[in-house]
Amino acid sequence: MSFVPQRGVLAVLAVVDVALNASNRPLSAKSLAARYNLAPRYLEPMLQMLVQVGILKGIRGPRGGYRLARPASELTVDDIFRAALDGAADAHPFLTQNPIVAKVIIPSLEEAERALAGALSSVTVETLAARATAIGVLHA
Repeated sequence: MSFVPQRGVLAVLAVVDVALNASNRPLSAKSLAARYNLAPRYLEPMLQMLVQVGILKGIRGPRGGYRLARPASELTVDDIFRAALDGAADAHPFLTQNPIVAKVIIPSLEEAERALAGALSSVTVETLAARATAIGVLHA
């Protein structure tokens, strides 16, 4: 069982793919979606959100697409996860009013989240792209 949200993994995948394949020209949402057998309308909002938070840069026009907005060495998995998961699931009112949830579970999970965020902050897009290159799993 994995606690890593698929939306976060997809966002990281998209950013790493852009890092690996958008050096000569921007990578289109359509080509990214086709690689992962997704509908472009599913992927495009996520890519736009990554543009809004400064992770990707969107380039308009017939040869448009996406590039990294910052160097890969400055983009961390934590940055991407936070952007992808921000507001993805709002808590049910019952949960926020329950004293066990509010005083025990949430503080414990927040502590674990801080530890995970610290670990994810040490993994950069540059590191992931280098690993993909080293094992030969590039998309072209």
